[in-house]
Amino acid sequence: MSVIKTQSVPALEKGLALLEMLTGSSNGLTVSDFVRRSGLPKSSVHCLVITLARCGYLRRCERTHRFVLDLKLIPLANTALGQIELSEQAAPHLNALTRATQLTSHMAIYDQDESVLIGKIDSPNSCPMPTWPGKRMHTHCTALGKAMIANLESEELDQLIRKHGLPRHNENTIASPRKLKLELDKIRNVQWALSDEEYAIGLRCIAAPIFDHLGKAFAAVGISGTVSQITGDNCAFLAAQVKATASAISAGLKAKWIPPNPWLGEACTRTLPVTSPVY
Repeated sequence: MSVIKTQSVPALEKGLALLEMLTGSSNGLTVSDFVRRSGLPKSSVHCLVITLARCGYLRRCERTHRFVLDLKLIPLANTALGQIELSEQAAPHLNALTRATQLTSHMAIYDQDESVLIGKIDSPNSCPMPTWPGKRMHTHCTALGKAMIANLESEELDQLIRKHGLPRHNENTIASPRKLKLELDKIRNVQWALSDEEYAIGLRCIAAPIFDHLGKAFAAVGISGTVSQITGDNCAFLAAQVKATASAISAGLKAKWIPPNPWLGEACTRTLPVTSPVY
């Protein structure tokens, strides 16, 4: 179905318009301010701002009774900024990795407990890979995924396993939580991961985590090839190339900080924690 032809949701458009009004107000807005600027009925504005506040996108300052943008928007903004910066900054590194290894390179981010591919550079010397930007994959059976979840807190990892399980793709897939945790312990020590025909028979992948300014592994970079292209003889060399690429990308990422005053208002200023993009 065409996105252009799909009917928009009027209430959602109005709610988003109210949020956009706050980007130009450092002190926040009252319901009356929203009514005057939007031209909407007061009852409609009241329902919209209450809904946005209940969902964590707005907060009402007790002293001024003005609504200001709340902290839930910060991860969304940082995610968008992080993905744009990653795509721009990673492209030359992915190209260099493909040239150095003669294998297809990938980049993924950790989103909603899955690996989501955001970059791919094909190698003319490697077999076609069944991957594309935007593809979502399980984390426990891919090198990219394991490189990221190896750096999760134990509680986060347990929650991921409880929620999604460990679906088996083939006989090589790690389907035991105990075995997966042992594998992730090893990965965490060396900071690179290997998928040995765990996602697809005949394919191997090597990946390393990309860390943000808080030291969180929110993305990963890797290479993929056949079992004849990634072997015990060249695995160490390839892993070193992948780790160097991940380190270069991590080092180039700049910390993102959203100043508190434009978001929360001078009358309601409070220290904002820096929130990493996606975990």
